[in-house]
Amino acid sequence: MSSDILDNLKRAILDYDPDASAHWATQAVNAGTHPTDILAAMTYAIRQIGEGFNKGDLFLPDLVGGADAMSAATPVVEEEVRRLGTKTDVTGTVVIGTVFGDIHTIGKTMVATLLQAEGFTVHDIGINVTADQFIQGVRQYKPDILAMSALMTMTAPEQRKVIEQLKAEGLRDPLKIMVGGGAITQEFADAIGADGYDPTAPGAAKLARKLIGR
Repeated sequence: MSSDILDNLKRAILDYDPDASAHWATQAVNAGTHPTDILAAMTYAIRQIGEGFNKGDLFLPDLVGGADAMSAATPVVEEEVRRLGTKTDVTGTVVIGTVFGDIHTIGKTMVATLLQAEGFTVHDIGINVTADQFIQGVRQYKPDILAMSALMTMTAPEQRKVIEQLKAEGLRDPLKIMVGGGAITQEFADAIGADGYDPTAPGAAKLARKLIGR
């Protein structure tokens, strides 16, 4: 039953249907499905759209449609995370944002939600974030982790730019840097000097705890 609901949730996102997406997310919560499993299904669907975009099979309206459907479901899952409230101790602090030139928000929002579930204090500084704005966020919030997302191949180099600027301004160590998004691979993360990468939102949340030894 739960798997059928999650399949319907995936389909709603792939069909760019916000009403259906919110409905099936609610049904999943009511069926007792854990938020991590719900977000994993949502991650799968949005990654399918992102991969289609990167291959040239889908276009910007498809990205927007998928994001709208995902956005409709995300608050339902966030509320369930808060209701469960299983994590009470503060694990650490994270600044998270989508890099300059990239306006996608869904993957970032899912990671931020799961980081909160893992006990992190999360400062989401938004989308289309410049290197200077990331630097400002690090100075202001003094995080343990900086998490950067890039969905599109053309915006991925912005992650390298931020890391280089952090080094130049003496802010790179002991900060841990996580990168992710549809355009990112483990090889790219290693090449730009990031500390961690995971292709999924649930995996990224677990990785964050590992990076700071919690």
